[in-house]
Amino acid sequence: MTLKIGDKAPSFVAIDANGTSFDSKDIIGKKPVVIYFYPKDNTPGCTMQACGFRDSYEDFIDLGAEVIGISSDTASSHKKFTNQYQLPFILLSDSDKKLRKLFGVPDKLFGLLPGRVTYIINKEGIITMIFDSVMATKHISIALKSLKKANHEI
Repeated sequence: MTLKIGDKAPSFVAIDANGTSFDSKDIIGKKPVVIYFYPKDNTPGCTMQACGFRDSYEDFIDLGAEVIGISSDTASSHKKFTNQYQLPFILLSDSDKKLRKLFGVPDKLFGLLPGRVTYIINKEGIITMIFDSVMATKHISIALKSLKKANHEI
C-alpha cells in the first residue's frame, strides 16, 4: 500500500536514537510533521540531507513543525549519527522495514537501495505533500516551501 496526498497518516510506534519508544500519536494530529525516509546513516547523501534538516531546523520549528528522520539503522547507529552531527530532531529505527511498508516507500536502483521520500503531514494528520527523489538536499527546501504555503492558506 502506498500512501497518497489526502490520506490520513498511519499511526506507528518505533525506537528512537535514545532507545526510547516513540508513539506517532504523541505528535501526528497535533502539529505539522515532516517525516523523511532515508537509506543509511553516515553515507554522503544521507549526511548532507540530515545536516540540511539540522541547519534549517529553526525554520521548521518557526512554522510549528517537527522533523522526524527514519532509516533501517539501529538506535545505537542513530545515536552516534545524532551526536556526530548535532542533529536536533528525532531519528527512528526501522530495522524491520515495517514503517517503510506502512508508508509505501519504494526501493530504488532495482531494489538495492531503500528509497528517499519526504512526507508533510498537517496538524490534522493528513498527508499534504510527498516528495520522492534521490536528490538528498532538495528535500529540505521542498518541505519548507510546502509548510510555508500551507501556513499562508490558513
